[in-house]
Amino acid sequence: MIHEILTVGELACNCSIFGEEANRTAMVIDPGDDVEEILALVKRHGLRVVSIVITHAHLDHVGGVAELKRATGAPVLMNALDEPLYDRIEIQASWLALPVPEKTVIDAKPREGDEIALGETKFMVLETPGHSPGSISLWIPSLNKVVCGDTLFRDSIGRTDLPGGDSRTLLKSIRSKLLVLPDEAQVVAGHGPLTTIGREKVYNPFLQGL
Repeated sequence: MIHEILTVGELACNCSIFGEEANRTAMVIDPGDDVEEILALVKRHGLRVVSIVITHAHLDHVGGVAELKRATGAPVLMNALDEPLYDRIEIQASWLALPVPEKTVIDAKPREGDEIALGETKFMVLETPGHSPGSISLWIPSLNKVVCGDTLFRDSIGRTDLPGGDSRTLLKSIRSKLLVLPDEAQVVAGHGPLTTIGREKVYNPFLQGL
């Protein structure tokens, strides 16, 4: 399985591109910006994008979704609870003094327990609200990786001071959905470096006592 991470946009969002080598299909997670770079990477690997998944509907994670969908025809998947954030993306843009991105139709609304397939690889949907009401993480057992958006970072956790954020809910999500994963599981956060579940249990100051 190909897995490339591009840091995109002014807020340095980690956009993941997974590629199935057997059938040359790809999943793009959180195309926040720099769609030309995403498409160039996909082309370099000889892949065809078949799904676009949004971990949560903050501007830095969804800014390039409409453009990428238009270029590839791939369906967009986002949890329904984040639709109000996406519908009012212009408000987020005003906070950051950034251009308002084009919006698009959400084609599917993954929920807890759903599986998103890329070839033979299964991406398990975990609902991990707190940073936003509809935040999801994608657990990939065969790769021992979890893509968690802005729920958990190396040495930190997602902010909860934006509309829809809730600190107790966030910590509950981390405790019940992420910390139960294997210690060696790699964590692909929405910003910053990779880490592991085991490392965060030991060193993340926000998780002590959970």
